[in-house]
Amino acid sequence: MPQTLSEKIIAKAAGRPSVEPGEIVTCAVDLAMMHDSSGPRLAGRKLDELGVPVWDTSKLVVITDHYINDDVPDHQRIQKDAAAWVASHGVKHFIKAQGICHVVLPEAGHVKPGLFCVGADSHSVTAGGLGAFMVGIGGTEMTGVLATGEIWIRVPETARIKVTGKLQAGVAAKDVILKLCGDFGVMGFNYQVIEYAGSAIRAMSVDERMTLANMAAELGGKTGIVEPDEKTEAQLSAWGAVGIDIAAWKNDPGATFARTVVLDGDALVPQVAAPSSPENAAPVTDHLGTKLDQAYLGACTGAKLDDLRMAAAVLKGRQIPKGFKFMVAPSSVKIREQAAKEGTLGIIEAAGGVVLATGCGGCIGQGAARLEENAVGISSTNRNFVGRAGPRSSKLYLASPFTVAASAINGAIADPREFL
Repeated sequence: MPQTLSEKIIAKAAGRPSVEPGEIVTCAVDLAMMHDSSGPRLAGRKLDELGVPVWDTSKLVVITDHYINDDVPDHQRIQKDAAAWVASHGVKHFIKAQGICHVVLPEAGHVKPGLFCVGADSHSVTAGGLGAFMVGIGGTEMTGVLATGEIWIRVPETARIKVTGKLQAGVAAKDVILKLCGDFGVMGFNYQVIEYAGSAIRAMSVDERMTLANMAAELGGKTGIVEPDEKTEAQLSAWGAVGIDIAAWKNDPGATFARTVVLDGDALVPQVAAPSSPENAAPVTDHLGTKLDQAYLGACTGAKLDDLRMAAAVLKGRQIPKGFKFMVAPSSVKIREQAAKEGTLGIIEAAGGVVLATGCGGCIGQGAARLEENAVGISSTNRNFVGRAGPRSSKLYLASPFTVAASAINGAIADPREFL
């Protein structure tokens, strides 16, 4: 029976020749990831209460990214506890304060096409941009995985989103996903795998595909995924992954999709999601001139290397208004180093941007990028729910790095196409 890419990965993990949507199967986990917020202090503690060891210490990756880069006593204690737990359990892969888990995990060579993975964070689905099947799970489910190396799953249907044509200058993957959020709502693809395809997707960099996969969560998807190709292989090889097989992990001819959505990439314009939901998306022209107090480039969605390059293309030779707050937190230390080496960070700083330490930071309302009372901001992050990035009185707009940078220049929401 012809299988979709996701069905093939699930079938392999379940030790079966094929699976069908709706079936409940038990899968062996190839890779599990948890961070300092969801990991040792939650799932790890539950595992210790059971009194059993980690099923396979080589298949677990623990990454600190949520409670780092500050002197808050509770946060420092969380870091110490995480390190102690990892050491006491003999976990082989501990990545300390090197960046946001969804970016650092593949960057460290742990992700490749065909893997069945779980992560204790809703945006773990980012790995789908590299052809892996990865879902976000809760602390109790992660405890079960830590103990047994297995998890059950109801095989999801696959919905295909085909983005045709070519994205115009100033339009990015973030605009694609915000357009979809606006058209279908935050539960528009409830429990479906969202597979991105089409000429515009094939033209995207791996960074951009990761953005699409990441925000499958904002569409209610079980996960997001992109068929791996030569770009995937080249990027993963550069990151140190081994045993990469892009040929085996494709949709079978004749595979069945629950539905196909076609989005005209040629006609897509920059999008902005108004407070306080990604589904409040509309063309940037609907919000032109909206006054802002700050702009932020950060998170797993909006501060990868390509994201910083987008911002630099808009900012080069221009200045942020005096007194306006424009902050940038690169998604990983390696990205920061590369962006500095190639001059991208220099352009951002010359325009008046303030480069912050890497970490989840402003996305979850921590650190210097936290919105103040009644403040209005624009961000390249993935969520703008009430109270997420600051007090309940604050308001946050979501947009692409192009649009965030253009808005920083104006001190108000702006169309990036005017700056390119």
